[in-house]
Amino acid sequence: MKKIINLLKEKNELKIIDEELDIYLEIPHIAYIEVKKDDSKAILFTNPIDKKSGKKFDIPVLMNIFGSLSRVKLLIGDSNEIAKDIEKLLHLKPPAGFGAKIDMFKTLFSLKNVFPKRLNKKGQSQEVIKLNENINLYDFPHLTTWHLDGGPFITMGQIYTESLDGEMKNLGMYRLQIYNERELGLHWQIHKDSNHFFHEYKKAGKKMPVSIAIGGDPLYTWCGQAPLPIGVFELMLYGFIKNSPAKLVKSITNEIYIPEDVDIVIEGFVDTDKLKIEGPFGDHTGYYTLEEEYPVLEVSAITHKKNPIYLATVVGKPPLEDKYMGYSTGRIFLPLLKTTAPNLIDYYMPENGVFHNLILAKIKTLYPAHAKQIMHAFWGVGQMSFVKHAIFVGEDAPKLTDADAISEYILNRISVDKLLITEGVCDALDHSSPKACEGGKIGIDCTGDKVELGIEILSDSELLEMAKELNSNITDLKQYKTNTKNPIIIIKVNKTESQKETFESLKILDRYIKILIIVDENKNDLNNAYMLLWRVVNNIDAKRDIFIHNSFIGIDATNKNEFDNFDREWPNDVDCNQEVLKNLSKKGLIDINEAFIKKFQL
Repeated sequence: MKKIINLLKEKNELKIIDEELDIYLEIPHIAYIEVKKDDSKAILFTNPIDKKSGKKFDIPVLMNIFGSLSRVKLLIGDSNEIAKDIEKLLHLKPPAGFGAKIDMFKTLFSLKNVFPKRLNKKGQSQEVIKLNENINLYDFPHLTTWHLDGGPFITMGQIYTESLDGEMKNLGMYRLQIYNERELGLHWQIHKDSNHFFHEYKKAGKKMPVSIAIGGDPLYTWCGQAPLPIGVFELMLYGFIKNSPAKLVKSITNEIYIPEDVDIVIEGFVDTDKLKIEGPFGDHTGYYTLEEEYPVLEVSAITHKKNPIYLATVVGKPPLEDKYMGYSTGRIFLPLLKTTAPNLIDYYMPENGVFHNLILAKIKTLYPAHAKQIMHAFWGVGQMSFVKHAIFVGEDAPKLTDADAISEYILNRISVDKLLITEGVCDALDHSSPKACEGGKIGIDCTGDKVELGIEILSDSELLEMAKELNSNITDLKQYKTNTKNPIIIIKVNKTESQKETFESLKILDRYIKILIIVDENKNDLNNAYMLLWRVVNNIDAKRDIFIHNSFIGIDATNKNEFDNFDREWPNDVDCNQEVLKNLSKKGLIDINEAFIKKFQL
C-alpha cells in the first residue's frame, strides 16, 4: 500500500486530506463526490476519527484507487493486453517448427507463476498479532457510508475460503458488517462459491474457517471480484497478470492461506448454525439492500503490519469506482466469454445500467435467430446468468460505448417480434422482481436492418396535453430520439393504479408513440437521461412490467407496490445526508453546486 501511495503521488493521482474527519458519513461522502468528477483522484485520509466514541485512529484510510481508467491501468495493467494473453492461451495450437516450439515452451513455462506459492514463515501481514482479549474490530476505521446503513461495513475486504476437503480455494469480495468487537456479518450471496462451501461445512456439522484481508497489492482486491469459472482460485489470475506467483502464509488460528503482504487480516470461524440480521446497506445498485439473515464470523485473531493502511470503497448511485473496475473486467474476460458465444465480437455493461441490469453485445450473425441463441448462451453461463436486459446488435453497429450512436442504431431496429421475454436467476441484490433471486428477463435482437414504419411526431407539449386528457395521473412528458423509427416517450405519473391501466388508456395514441416508459413523479428528472436509464433498468421485471399492443411497447419503471401485487418491501434510494454535504462544503472539503447535486441525484 505504501508503494501504491508513492506511485499515485508520483503520477499526480492522489489527494491527501490531513483534516480530522469522521468515519461516519464524512469520509465516504467526500470519496463519493470525488469519484464522480472528471478529474477525480484517489484520496488518502490521514486522520480518521470516530466522533461518536471520540476515538482517533493512527491508520490512514485510502479510497478511490480504482476511480479512473488511468489508475486501473496503473495498478492492474493494460486490460486489452491481458485479454490478448488470455486469448493466446485459449487458442494454443501444436507448434509447426522449432521457433514455434520455443515460443510455446516459453508460454507454458511462464504458467508456473500462475500458482500461488506458500511460504513457511510469518508474513508482513502478521507483524502484529492480536488474540483473545486483545481482539477488537473497532481498533480499525471501518466506515459507515450511508445514514440508513445497519452499521459500519468493510467494503474492500478480500474473503478467503476453502471447500470442506480443502481442494477448492476461493477469493471473493463481499461487504462485511461490523456487529461488535468480535463478530462481523458475511454477505455472501446464494450464488457465490463461499456460500456453497458454507453448506458443505453445515452438512458436516463443522465450523467453517474464513480469513479476511484488507490492503496489500490492489490486484488482490480486484481479483476478488473477477468472474472466474467455479473452482478456479482467483489468485491464479493474480499470478497470470503479474507473471509472478502470489506469496501466501498460513493464518495464525485457522488453515486458510492469505497473501503475506496485505495490511490487515481478520481470522475466524463461522458457526454454520448461527445466522444474524445483516443490513440495510446502500449498495452499488443505488438502492439499499434490505435486512436479511447471513452467516456470522466469530473472530479468533486480528493481525496486521506495524503501520497498516486501510483500503475502502464507496458504492451507491453511478458513476463510482466499480465503473472502472467493471470496464477492465469486461475487457479481460471477453476472450473467455467468446468460448461460450464464438460469434461474439464485443460487449459492454454501462455502469448506469448497474452491470447485471443491462448488457449491450455486438455479434456476427450467421443465420436466423442467431441472436436469440446467444441470448440463451449468455443466460446459461456464470455471472452472465444474472443479466436481466440484453440488447444485441450487428457487426455494423457503432462502438458500444458511444451512447448516442448506439442508441440510435438500436431504436431504428426494435420491433415487437424481435423481443424475447423469459425468466431465470437474478442477482440477490435485485429488488424489482416478485421473488428474490429469480425473475423476468428480456433480450432484444437489433442485428437486422432498420424497421420500415415510424410514427407521427408531435411536440412534447402537444403530446402531453393529449395524454393528460386520457389519463389525469400523467404529470409530465419528454420525447427522446425523435429522429429514429422508435422514439422513446417518457412520462411521469402520480401512481394511483397499476400502470397496465395507464398503458391501456394511451393505446389510442399508438400513431404517436412506439416505446412508452412510465416513471414516478417523485425523484425523476425527465431531462437526465443518464439517471433515467439507471432508474428504469433497476425497477423493471420484464415478465410483469412490459406491455405490448400491436407495435406499441410499454414499460412500467415505477416503484412497485400493492397495485402491482408486489408484496416484497421496496427499498429506499441511496441519498447523501444533506447536512453532511453542507458541513463538508463549508469546510472547503468538497466543491459542488446545485447542478452537480441534480446531475448525480445526490
